[in-house]
Order: sequence, then C-alpha cells, then structure tokens
Amino acid sequence: MTTDRHDLTALPILGQEGGRVGPTRTRMPIYLDMLPPCNNACPAGENIQEWLRLVIAHQDEAAWRELVRNNPFPAIHGRVCYHPCETSCNRKELDGSVSIHSVERYLGDLAIEKGWQFTKPARRTGRKVLVIGAGPSGLSAAYQLAMMGHEVEIRDASPQPGGMMRYGIPEYRLPRPVLDAEIGRLVELGVTITCDAKVDDLLAEQAAGGFDAAFVAIGAHLSKRVDIPTVDASRMVDAVTLLRDVASGGRPDIGKRVAVYGGGNTAMDAARVARRLGADDSVIIYRRTEAQMPANVEEREGATREGVRMNWLRTITAMDADDLTVEIMELDEDGRPRGTGQFEKLQADTVILAVGQETDSHFLRKIPGMRFDHDVVSVDPRTLMTDVPGIFAGGDAVPSERTVTVGVGHGKRAARTIDAWLNSREVPDRPKHALATFDKLNVWYFGDNRRTDQPELEPEHRVVDFDEIVGGLDAEQAHVEAGRCLSCGNCIECDGCLGACPEDAVIKLGKGFRYRYDYEKCTGCAACYEQCPVHAIEMIPER
Repeated sequence: MTTDRHDLTALPILGQEGGRVGPTRTRMPIYLDMLPPCNNACPAGENIQEWLRLVIAHQDEAAWRELVRNNPFPAIHGRVCYHPCETSCNRKELDGSVSIHSVERYLGDLAIEKGWQFTKPARRTGRKVLVIGAGPSGLSAAYQLAMMGHEVEIRDASPQPGGMMRYGIPEYRLPRPVLDAEIGRLVELGVTITCDAKVDDLLAEQAAGGFDAAFVAIGAHLSKRVDIPTVDASRMVDAVTLLRDVASGGRPDIGKRVAVYGGGNTAMDAARVARRLGADDSVIIYRRTEAQMPANVEEREGATREGVRMNWLRTITAMDADDLTVEIMELDEDGRPRGTGQFEKLQADTVILAVGQETDSHFLRKIPGMRFDHDVVSVDPRTLMTDVPGIFAGGDAVPSERTVTVGVGHGKRAARTIDAWLNSREVPDRPKHALATFDKLNVWYFGDNRRTDQPELEPEHRVVDFDEIVGGLDAEQAHVEAGRCLSCGNCIECDGCLGACPEDAVIKLGKGFRYRYDYEKCTGCAACYEQCPVHAIEMIPER
C-alpha cells in the first residue's frame, strides 16, 4: 500500500488488529514540520509561529529580527493590517484566536524605543535598482533588495514617503512618528529616497541613473469619478483628496452634515475623519446591502461606534442646493442592485465620493511592449515581471487586493525575482508543507486562556481629535498573549512522545534540537503519534 505521508485517513490508528503490535512493524513514526494556518494566511509571508516562539522565550530582539526578515514594518502592520492570520488561527476554535497583530505591534514599538536597526549586508553586489513609489510595496522591495546588497534608489512624487500609509490612513490608526521611525530605519540601511520626484519617462530615468532593473509600485491615488448632477460642485469632494489634505495638516470646513458615497475602507475612513472635522451627522450611502459591503468589519464597526450612520440600498441621483436626492434600491435575482423608482431627500452640506481608486499609470504606456489591464499593469503573477524584461511591478500597480500587507508581500516577492533576474537564475518554486488544521491537534493539552484585549479610547473621546484610538500591550501582556499560540504542526518539546513510548525508542537531543527515533527499538505502536498535541509526528508505511 502506498500512502501519502500526510494522509492519516489511509492509515490505522493502532499497529495491528485489537490494538496489539505484531512481530513485523508495518509503519513507523517520523518527526515533521507542518504549515501553521497563520503563516499560510499572511500576505507578507511572515514566519509568525517562529517569532511568537521567540517572544514566549523572552527573546524579544531575536523575535523582531525574525519578523523583519519578511516584513520591515511591524509597528505599522501591528496597527493597520486586517490580520487574516488571526482569521485562520486554530485557537479561535477554542477560546479566541491569538492576537497576533498586538504582539507584532509590541515588537515594533519596542524596536523603535530601543533603537534597533537592521543588520547591513556584508557585501555589495554593485547592481542598482530603481523603485518608483515609496508606499508599502516599494519600501518593502527596497528593503529586501538592500539587504541582498544591491544599491536601491526610490523616486516618489509626494512631499514625504509612505504612500497611502501616510496620505490615506488617518493618524488615529497610524501615528506619523511610528511611520517615520520605520521608514527612517530603511534610510539608515542605505536606501536613498527622493521625494517630490515624479517620474514621467521610466526608461530615460533608468538610463540616466545606470539602473539594472526597476520596480514600479505606484499607489492608487486617483479617485474614480461618478456623474452626479449638482448645482454646486464645490460641495462635492473625493475621499482621497480629503484624506490627503487632512494628512498634510489641513482641516477643511465640510459643514455639520456630511454624506459619504461608497462602501469600502476609504469610505469608512472618510466618514470617521468627517466626525473629527466637526460633522455632527456623518452618513454612509451605499447602493448594496451591509453583507455586500467591501469594507473590513473592524472598520465598519469602528465607524458605527463613533456615530457614523449607515444607509444601505441607496444611491445618490442629484445634489441640490440644500439636500440630496437618493433613490431606494433593491436586489435583483442575481444579487445586483437596481432602482425602485422611489426617492427620498437627505440633508448634507458636503458629499464625499469614495467609489474607488485608480493608479496613474499613463507614464508607463510610453514603453513598447508594456501591457495593461485597465489602469493596472499586467505582470507574471509568480515573478511580478512585466512583459518588458527588467521592469517589475507590484502593489496597487497590478491586479491585487489593495492592502498594506499585500503590498509588502509583493515587494518581497519582487525583490527575490529581481535578484534572481540580475543573476540570471531561475526563480525556484517553494512548495509548502501540508497545512496543520484544527482537527489534527490534540487540544486537550491546552488549557483555557482568553485573548488579551488592547485598550481603546471611548467613542466620545475619539472624535474630538486625531489621537490614536487603540493602545498597545505591555511586555507582560504580550508574552502572555504569545504563549497562547498552539504551535500548530511544529514540535514544542513537551516530552510527551518521550514519556509515551513504551520501548524507550525516543531520544531527546537537548533543548532546541527536539528528538529522534531509535528505529531498532520502535515497534510502530503509534503511542507517540496519538498523544502529540501539535501533530509534529506522522505515521508512515514501513519502507
């Protein structure tokens, strides 16, 4: 019988009929590492389980250094990432997922406090790479390339680096000193960032600077337009412009009654910013239902707690002198909204348009052979290289989910493929281990341990200014929270296998080195496998 090593359903739980082991061993145990669901779900490819393990061991700096191997911005991500790792965490089936983002933030904030810096590469390659855009994707690529020893220069059209992290995410979610500290660490590493430097001709810029490759990571800074008849266009503003103005220190007068047209995260941010600018009534107008809303649940709930009203199945048809005309919608049999012919009036001093964003990719259209998918660049999804050799693209510039963490993941992937391309190497496939799902664990081993909540400002205190809403964990809380990790699929050296083996076939190799089997003694009884809490042991057919 041939059986895949990860297919337990094809193997008996005990060695032989009746639970007794016969004279001939038919199967044998092996130690293995499986893929934790958190690692699998992280768009930045962090080895979450490993840096949590180091936090548990109170090796905080080592944990930070492990984390930043894949993501150079833990203090940022600990605040703004929508943490799909926690959605996938097996612990949620017990008493709540591990608060991975709060431990990540703890490490990021601690690194800023302690002044930890990246370890500079021991050698320089002599190769130069140009990065267009100082947002999360461009900064991530620059970091990885610099760590590989390449010389990296970034060009960005804005006055300061950060992209939508600076000009799109409000300060109450991401304080600017945190952003500046983590970007400053890249400058200390040797990355050159030139701002107020819009690139109109990429090929000319490459040639003039002697760059060997280029990575395009322009953000989606252009608002999509929607045709709404109005008698006063000055009362209508797009969300990207508003958020950028506020992020730059502006405090525009938008009146006391504000309507935000859209249902994404940008719409939520705009509505919450409007409350902080003095709007007594901030209402979201969305043409679909709450269930169809693209905004993250946390963003939506945060807006509601701050007094933002939600107006579902509505669309704006006209903006008059003192109010809006809104049509009531309904869903057709395919779940698409359609008008009912019923209208209502809504008072609003200002309408903020948040119906989507586009990238300004016109400068790339001058390059022969470059292909596009509407406003974004077509790339090889595995390598992120365009059809033009040596030019790569990622983040908002390509078809993808537009989040900070996805952008950082793109930057890392692009850096690795750029390095391979510069060295005329193939990009190796990296097959993943089998996933350690909840049903594979022996959860009786783990006691009840409730998730640690982060402190938050009360809603009535939030809307008076732009102070940060969510606080961080202290050292003790962070270590306790990290200790809730189940270490799915990876040995925790609990000595369970050592104690369960009736034949003394398990040999302990010392702390940090795990165990090995003496197969001369092993009978294949599976006692070690049956008790392993994290499924770090597999039973495979005898060879």
